[in-house]
Amino acid sequence: MSCKECTDYLPPFKHFATDAIHFGQKPEQWSSWAVVPPITLSATFKQEAPGVNKGYTYTRSGNPSRHVLEKVMTALDGAKHGLAYSSGMAAILNICYLLKPGDAIVCIDDVYSGTRELFDKLEKDYNIKVRYVDCTDLKLLEAAIASDTKLVWLESPTNPTLKVIDIKACADVAHKYKDVLVAVDNSLMSPYFQRPLSLGADICMSSATKYINGHCDVLMGLVSVNRDDLYESLKHLQSRLGAVPSPFDCYMCNRGLKTLHIRMKLHFKNGLAVAKFLEFHSRVEKVLYPGLPFHPQHEVMKKQCTGVSGILSFYIKGTKDNAFAFLENLKVFTLAYNLGGYESLAEHPATMTHASVPKEIREKLGITDTLIRLSVGLEDEEDLLADLDQALKAAFA
Repeated sequence: MSCKECTDYLPPFKHFATDAIHFGQKPEQWSSWAVVPPITLSATFKQEAPGVNKGYTYTRSGNPSRHVLEKVMTALDGAKHGLAYSSGMAAILNICYLLKPGDAIVCIDDVYSGTRELFDKLEKDYNIKVRYVDCTDLKLLEAAIASDTKLVWLESPTNPTLKVIDIKACADVAHKYKDVLVAVDNSLMSPYFQRPLSLGADICMSSATKYINGHCDVLMGLVSVNRDDLYESLKHLQSRLGAVPSPFDCYMCNRGLKTLHIRMKLHFKNGLAVAKFLEFHSRVEKVLYPGLPFHPQHEVMKKQCTGVSGILSFYIKGTKDNAFAFLENLKVFTLAYNLGGYESLAEHPATMTHASVPKEIREKLGITDTLIRLSVGLEDEEDLLADLDQALKAAFA
């Protein structure tokens, strides 16, 4: 069956879960009529004649297993085109290849540390200017955009301080200027809770390693766009730069997202329960979670999202020693990098995920020695709360 026939699907269904399970997955596209899309491991494909093929030539440029995943993600992101990459950082790098020396990026200040490291490298070695801005203040965003600005990079919520950015308002500001693209890292929310393209973004990027795959066993990045010209540029870069996921990882990610809607509901339920528990705990200074009414951007979250994930941060009372003691005494939560998996994880941003960020910037952003980030998983709520309680008490024993 040709690639053209493979893309000839019905329009997306009315509901997210049905799309996640069925869109782009028609058994008729496979000669075996397999209900579960097979893994196509071949690196190359037989040609009918020189320059004539059935839609695939070489796996770097396209593979049936990757095609199925990219197709279903267009429906979930509410997009026209989708692209899969070997990691979230590979996806971001491919987007940056749309820029040229002398161009500028305006970036949310509390950005993922890997993104900041990449942007700083582009500024230092490739003459791509970068301006970091608190995009919760639209005046600061507009002041940072200049004639050289070609990309506005947003995260919402931010990692790890959970600031919520008004995506539509930021996109409206950016699009007043010619040729400025707005990209949103949607990794902490997933398309189940937030669809940046519907809010005016030009590019939606997600680390599928997080919630979309949801099992901490796949490394992958995903990009969705609506503009044909933007897709063609990114598609060319995807093939030529070669940072593509393996067919097996595409199969695993496609399988993982079949339960995304179920998992996100429970991540939200457990995350909110943990946030409420910590909010009134005697050994906790402050909780950062957009699902709590006192969060400064709670109303923005309600306006642009249908829920909140299981990511939250909190400041423990005391010192760094108390923070480390808390992490050492956890039993259900695992001290580890990553987020968005079915298992609950905890980490210390200042010495782990954001250790590469200069200390003065960390402190300005609120990433202090007493900040702890949690990725609340799918365990029983009672066990999660009991584990946090005993670890907090042990931290001050």
